[in-house]
Amino acid sequence: MPGKREVSEVAPHVLREYAVLADGERAAVVGPRGDISWLCVPRWHGEAVFSTLLGGEGCYLVTPADRYVWGGYYEDGTLIWRSRWITGTGIVECREVLAFPGDRNEVVLLRQLIAVDGPARVRVMLDLRAGFGRHPSTDLHRAADGWRGTSGPLRWHWTGAPDARPDSDGRLVTDLTVPAGGRHDLVLAVGADVTAAPRAADCWRRTEEAWRSDRLTPNTIAERDVRHAHAVLRGMSTADGGMVAAATASLPERAEAGRNYDYRYVWIRDQSMAAQAAAATGAHSVLDGSVRFLTARLLEHGDRLSPAYTVDGGPVPKERHLGLPGYPGGSDVVGNQVRDQFQLDVFGEALLALGAAERAGRLDAAGRQAIDVAAAAIEKRWQQPDAGIWELDPRRWTHSRLICAAGLRAVRGLGDRWEGLAGALVADAGRWGTHPSGRWQRAADDPTLDAALVIAGIRDATPVSDPRNLATLREYVHRLTSDGFAFRFEHEGRALGEAEGAFLLCGFMVAIAVHRHGDAQAAVRWFERNRTACGPAGLFSEEYDVTQRQLRGNLPQAFVHGALMEAAAVLSRPVAADPLRPDPVGIATAS
Repeated sequence: MPGKREVSEVAPHVLREYAVLADGERAAVVGPRGDISWLCVPRWHGEAVFSTLLGGEGCYLVTPADRYVWGGYYEDGTLIWRSRWITGTGIVECREVLAFPGDRNEVVLLRQLIAVDGPARVRVMLDLRAGFGRHPSTDLHRAADGWRGTSGPLRWHWTGAPDARPDSDGRLVTDLTVPAGGRHDLVLAVGADVTAAPRAADCWRRTEEAWRSDRLTPNTIAERDVRHAHAVLRGMSTADGGMVAAATASLPERAEAGRNYDYRYVWIRDQSMAAQAAAATGAHSVLDGSVRFLTARLLEHGDRLSPAYTVDGGPVPKERHLGLPGYPGGSDVVGNQVRDQFQLDVFGEALLALGAAERAGRLDAAGRQAIDVAAAAIEKRWQQPDAGIWELDPRRWTHSRLICAAGLRAVRGLGDRWEGLAGALVADAGRWGTHPSGRWQRAADDPTLDAALVIAGIRDATPVSDPRNLATLREYVHRLTSDGFAFRFEHEGRALGEAEGAFLLCGFMVAIAVHRHGDAQAAVRWFERNRTACGPAGLFSEEYDVTQRQLRGNLPQAFVHGALMEAAAVLSRPVAADPLRPDPVGIATAS
């Protein structure tokens, strides 16, 4: 019988070793020891019942009793994860998932032990503590098939471990042995009004059917990875269409650098980028959900559109500290300061998404109304300084103006009403955003390079043949990439990779840009290099430490998975190469 707390049970892992289970309403983070260390209830922006990821209390452990080596994989096109352990007595798997699609008021966590080869001996521990660990479980009592309890405002029911016992720390612990070839189900239901856990077989059947019902069959390169990225986006999207930027909070981008943010909210920009990726790959449920969310927010808030919302369309809460140690090198911040920013480019990104939906034949009358609202907002506010794509100090960012022009031109199939405004935006940006060398520059008072300008160059604010686009890409590749990875912008006095990691979104966007300029071979090299920047679970964070080959920041980062999907679609198409320019981008390798 497991006894007192062991540090090894709840110690954090490097990020590449985590898998994520998501049901559209929230996500659980599971480590290689079978330790679920993060789960927020009832929804994404709720408080965690398992928070050891940030040094808090609460964890759900299912781990081999014997020495083992670890592996794991997702079942194709799903977020059904299989932890796989090879022990001295055989092979043990734990098939685990959040019942899908999720109920916004109640989470059901399924874990199925499988004795693949020989008997499976496992240790099990449940320590559910709501409020980021503030509320230990109370009112523990045995049910016919397991245990029930209360934690803060939540009630829970756990089946499959009727022989568990509370230890001195108030955790339920037990040992289980599954005979060779056998299976054993554990079901945990948590919510404000939970009275009983559902039957495992029924939940598994509904979940498997739901994942199969929208299995993507993309005509792209890297089809298996595209299906996986699609599953990630589905798992991070609510029934109302809101897609969180990431499942976690406060995972550090750089150790002790103070860049620790809560990404459990819907960023309009990220949602729009994911919608464009969905349109490119035929992922219609993701596209439709994104358009619903974008349309609702634009019609509700117009030119006062916030850069980010909670999944139910509410305001993002203010930043606060939880009083926890945080993930090593990070802190314990929830909430986000984005709530107080103006970001002009989100209107352009929303128009790009709505235009993609229109071309796919999936835009309704409300969506067309939202187009006029977004365009009118640009007309009213485009001359104001804004925080830009990277959420920095308010300035007249070149990218913000170009991406708005691109958005306006993406919807001109619905009429040329806004073409004059698009032209004015490009002309204005050209006057002060063109560097003397002939490339784009970040702002009127900032002549440096920025990955955002490469992104703007693939969105057709100006024709792809515009010499400023090619000059920007060439100089960017020369100065702001390393070993096939791309960085956002220069940090004065600091070498690439010293101030922050490579930005994976930018790497996939470079692949698209290189392809659009006619170099298919180099484009594939960029794509393949950035495709490697994940762990065994195939999940991407926002940044990648090229030197240490480690993930940095919150995960999984939705817009990176979307960028992989879009790049895979674009790179599957023929290039429009000029035979007189065999190396049009001016780079022979992505290095």
